Amino acid sequence: MQRNRPGDDAPRNAPSPRPRRAAPPAPRGLAARRVAAWTLADILLERLALDEALERQFSQGDGPTLDERDRALARAIVTAALRRLGTLRAALDARLPRGLPPKSGLLAEILIVGAAQILLLDVPARAAVDLAVHHAKADRRAFPYAKLVNAVLRRVAEAREAILADTGADDLPSWLLERWRKNYGAATARAIAGALRFEPGVDISVKSDAPGWAERLGGLLLPNGSIRLHERLHVPALPGYADGEWWVQDAAASLPARLIAAQPGERVLDLCAAPGGKTAQLAAAGAAVTALDRSPERLARLAENMARLRLDVKTVAADARTFSAEPFDAVLLDAPCSATGTIRRHPDVAWIKKPEEIASLAALQSALLDRAAALVRPGGRLVYSTCSLEPEEGEDQIAAFLARHPDFKRAPATPDEAGGITGIVNAQGDLRTLPHHLPHETPRLAGLDGFFAARLRRQA
Repeated sequence: MQRNRPGDDAPRNAPSPRPRRAAPPAPRGLAARRVAAWTLADILLERLALDEALERQFSQGDGPTLDERDRALARAIVTAALRRLGTLRAALDARLPRGLPPKSGLLAEILIVGAAQILLLDVPARAAVDLAVHHAKADRRAFPYAKLVNAVLRRVAEAREAILADTGADDLPSWLLERWRKNYGAATARAIAGALRFEPGVDISVKSDAPGWAERLGGLLLPNGSIRLHERLHVPALPGYADGEWWVQDAAASLPARLIAAQPGERVLDLCAAPGGKTAQLAAAGAAVTALDRSPERLARLAENMARLRLDVKTVAADARTFSAEPFDAVLLDAPCSATGTIRRHPDVAWIKKPEEIASLAALQSALLDRAAALVRPGGRLVYSTCSLEPEEGEDQIAAFLARHPDFKRAPATPDEAGGITGIVNAQGDLRTLPHHLPHETPRLAGLDGFFAARLRRQA
């Protein structure tokens, strides 16, 4: 679908142009759709992260008038649209044989927001179409095309089942799919892309008694001891949350800390620690944990989480590349990365990242690894992990590190340390999870975030 930049002759961050004539009161729900459309434009045109784009809209235009329910709706619309953007664009293209009219304002985003509700969300088609028409009429440049919006979205609604049954559209940027075909093969790349089309479940890590908590929470007990909720619920209201018995953490994200195999009383350094899921695992095992992060704000949220969990953790706000201390028994480095393994959970990642960013992130990871190595005592362990699917940030990174540091050797992961999840330990003994791993007949209960983790030991 040929897209036009909304408001070509106005600053991009200006509020949406309003009709100059007096308009009737906006129908209920329109403000949330307007916020969703502008947020979508901010992500696709300016590469803003979803949270940043939403916060911009919540603070201007229609945003301040939205209640929590409408804010949640705006987020849900944008998330669904990004997850199936290729499908939505293909469906609209097929019903726009002449393409989008030039200088049509937010027309592209209005259509995508409407189609996302009709195809992907539990919104009656008539309501979605009606609100999209009102939305077009409220946009100065899209106003002449309100009838087009009505016709196109009605045709989308009529063909809903056929559109959803057609899996031919690519819902990811071509450069990313091409990378995965090259690195994993065409069949695995297809499986990854297929898994990313579905909303992930909510996983929980518990301090103890995982089977008991799975029963109390009505969740599915996963092989690694995580609990996957059958439905999306209001997490703070669930039993055990206020008492600090568990925390939310994707099952794959729990694996790197398992490789540390922390023992009571051991000094363990968690670098780039926020938001703190891995920190909690290490502290719950009885280790004396130092959690370091360069962001004081993120570190403050980590401290709040540790207080709720009743875990004693030392926090340090510093740049890991320059941090100095007595060597630790073990260091966990969950390094900043492209986060392509988390697209299931954060579909905006696919649309805001650029291929050239991977090289710059790999250089940062290399520097962090070198510093982390200096903080490991002789005989101690270093675990490196990223939530990336890109080998430059995983397998290649470790190969280069071992070439630079002959005093470190791999300490391969065992099947038990892989949490009983089959197929995720590679030939070198590193962990590599992919989004289509851990299958289940119910899509919400299937899959993992994509992670890489390697355990190294410093020679005595």
